[in-house]
Amino acid sequence: MTEKVKENQRQRAPSKRSLATRDRIFDAAEQLFAERGFEGASIRDIARAADVQGALVNHHGGSKETLFATVVTRRAQELAQLRQDALAQAKTEGPLTLRRVLTCFIAPFIEKTLNGGAAWSAYGRLIAHVSSDQRWQHIAQSCFDPTARVFLAEIAAILPQTSQQKISTHFVFMVSAMLSLCTSRWRIAGLAEAETTKDPGGDLAKGPAANLAGNLAGDLTEQLLAFCEAGFKS
Repeated sequence: MTEKVKENQRQRAPSKRSLATRDRIFDAAEQLFAERGFEGASIRDIARAADVQGALVNHHGGSKETLFATVVTRRAQELAQLRQDALAQAKTEGPLTLRRVLTCFIAPFIEKTLNGGAAWSAYGRLIAHVSSDQRWQHIAQSCFDPTARVFLAEIAAILPQTSQQKISTHFVFMVSAMLSLCTSRWRIAGLAEAETTKDPGGDLAKGPAANLAGNLAGDLTEQLLAFCEAGFKS
């Protein structure tokens, strides 16, 4: 095979089948990384979940670290765009308030991760893994910090007497609370001390806990926004 033929093959666009395989691998990796963390999800597990050979996972995703970064990155731009679009729309509706800025940052994430299906739900848990482990700082800096800095600037303009250090600290607190709403609604339900009873037919009938766990982007988001707004104002 001549060098020219080899070069043409390298430049050839991937087939639909290849793209579908790649997406299936990335979807499987996203679910497993979200469920088990980086260490708990092996390349073999990802291959099995995607129904492909392990070599194909390496072919499409590279090393395990590279695959992890790719999976985090692929939805980051969409999330960033949703947040910036919300902020731009808010600016057309009048002067920005602290609550409106926080809503523009939090609401798109909550809407996607709670109501966007299994893939976005997994992505929310995946971001929680990234945010809690310093070794992924480079991923956070690349995927999320540019948008975060836009919102930090807007908050600073609304709270001009507050230092950048305090604003940044409260921003991290806010992100942690936002991720907890995505990953730990079951804890809210459990701490609400709702009782579980059995009906006469033997089926489990859950009380307020079931309602709380099932309450998605509405009331819980408003509670989160009120909590974060009060924190910044303090």
